[in-house]
Amino acid sequence: MARIGVQAMMLKDAVAELGAFETLRRVVDIGYRVAEISQIPLTPTTVDELVKARDELGFAYSSTSAALAPGGANDSLEDSFDKVVSDTRRLGADMVRIGMLPVPALRSIEAVRDFCHRADAAARRLADEGIRLYYHNHHVEFAKHEGRYLLDVIAESSPNVGLELDAHWIARGGLDPSRVIGQHAGRVRMVHLKDYRIGWPSEAAIDAHAAGDTGAWKAAWVGVVQFAEVGEGNLDWTSIIETSLASGAEYLLVEQDELYGRTVWESLRISHDNLHRYGYGELF
Repeated sequence: MARIGVQAMMLKDAVAELGAFETLRRVVDIGYRVAEISQIPLTPTTVDELVKARDELGFAYSSTSAALAPGGANDSLEDSFDKVVSDTRRLGADMVRIGMLPVPALRSIEAVRDFCHRADAAARRLADEGIRLYYHNHHVEFAKHEGRYLLDVIAESSPNVGLELDAHWIARGGLDPSRVIGQHAGRVRMVHLKDYRIGWPSEAAIDAHAAGDTGAWKAAWVGVVQFAEVGEGNLDWTSIIETSLASGAEYLLVEQDELYGRTVWESLRISHDNLHRYGYGELF
């Protein structure tokens, strides 16, 4: 059975303050028992606490995160391959995911393809260790090159890399999340759940417009496109989740990049309760 969990990027500040075990204890109290690890430095102490949460709280881990090259928030497959494999195995996971295209890869389609070939080589190497590599999209993957979406170029150019598709970023890229997930059925084991909301311009932004500050107003006007808790925006979650399950997704991971004044605990609770309301409580 597929499981709903949390993308631990949301928990990085809590882990820094409380430690990994206490953070996950609070996550369990809300109702989540699965996490994807990302943007949390996997020091020996943190890995020990994550293992303790698995053993004592019944927690599980879908995947860990890695960059291809060094310099990001996660360990590098090219410089820290053995550590990535060791950490993933200790947590009982069998997937590693790359969270985004490296910025230098966006210089040209040739640079994108070079990234893909290097990622595919890393995927083959991980496969020898019993671990699958996945790639997570944002909106830029729906830019077009010669009439084709960049996501399709990436998928074609790295056949050994699976896809972790993100419902919000697909919608922000202008496409229907259910349709895109369905198009990649069989290649998607993980889907990110976060909603797509259009907010109201702030009173300060409207005052800026009245005062003739067009720069502040334009920034606010663009900024009405927001992240949101599952069920608090405009996406069709029944369609997205049913398509994800039919397409072979094993983990549906709640994530939110900005909280807009809420605490991470409040945000996770709202998504949890709304997913229960939609009838997916058994997946927790």
